[in-house]
Amino acid sequence: MQYDYLVVGAGLFGAVFAHEAISRGKRCLVIDKRQHIAGNSYTKEIAGIDVHVYGAHIFHTAHREIWEYINQFAEFNQFVNAPVAVYHDEVYNLPFNMNTFNRLWGIRTPEQARQKIQSQVQALGIAEPRNLEEQALSMVGTDIYNKLIKGYTEKQWGRDCRDLPAFIIKRIPLRFTYDNNYFDDRWQGIPIGGYTPMVEKMLRGAEVLLNTDYSDWVKVHPNCAAKTIYTGAIDRFYGYRFGPLSYRSLRFETEELPMENYQGNAVVNYTAREVPYTRVIEHKHFAFGTQPTTVITREYPADWRVEDEPYYPVNDAANNAQYEKYAALAKHESNIIFGGRLGSYRFYNMDQVVEAALTLARQERW
Repeated sequence: MQYDYLVVGAGLFGAVFAHEAISRGKRCLVIDKRQHIAGNSYTKEIAGIDVHVYGAHIFHTAHREIWEYINQFAEFNQFVNAPVAVYHDEVYNLPFNMNTFNRLWGIRTPEQARQKIQSQVQALGIAEPRNLEEQALSMVGTDIYNKLIKGYTEKQWGRDCRDLPAFIIKRIPLRFTYDNNYFDDRWQGIPIGGYTPMVEKMLRGAEVLLNTDYSDWVKVHPNCAAKTIYTGAIDRFYGYRFGPLSYRSLRFETEELPMENYQGNAVVNYTAREVPYTRVIEHKHFAFGTQPTTVITREYPADWRVEDEPYYPVNDAANNAQYEKYAALAKHESNIIFGGRLGSYRFYNMDQVVEAALTLARQERW
């Protein structure tokens, strides 16, 4: 065996694990079916602007040790995520806070906002929500739901909110302060120069092969490594033995525009159902750019098919039960470990990816 570890996937999970293995003197081969490293956090330069090719990626964490760990590989800027939402001609601050409530109702105090929301919720009289629509209405009332939740959610999931299960929305954060910082986490920012150089630094010492599909590689090199860390889709690994798991996919339209500033903010959500995209990203604002032109990306949710790129797992009861069948198979593998968003069939924030990879590394018997 030429390598101690074959790491399938050069995204954040694979890169963190590979770095930990290499730092312990292990030989690692990292392969990825894409033509680049860094997975969905991949950034590339267009017109002097670091473009988040697969949508906005903002690193944030409440854990000092994760923040200190990731700062080994990049210097982070002080970007704070403060998205806005557009509903027809109206503009609202996110997350739902006093600026939002003032724009909706003209009120100024937290008590006025609480009373307004409570009166709308009570008027609906929803005791036991039967679907996502009733769940959301029972928490925030009609105005917030109709203008800022309904259309956006239906575009995300490709279904009417009345046809979505209530558990999808477990909580809706309401902030009764004038604070537009989207995340509660103490540490947040974006690596100066983008994520790709950061992941490249993580992978130093590993051999990296791009445009390399695992199923093709393993046929030719079945015993190239003592262990495999697999971060691809677990259902694909097992040939969809129990059927494909469900995901939501995304489509991105990116263009350079001959203007300095298109929308004045990094992230703008479009909540009306009639607008086909969910949000527009203006990448230069992630790095406080002053370039003479700008680059924007429109993000379109899409139904997922087996040949498409999976982005968000649909973690409803049926899919979770189906995943458990695959997880049961994985437990019998002696030299293959599944991890990451697709290998674990769960949504991860970036800091959770790092934490999960570090946890796996600590469990290994080096």
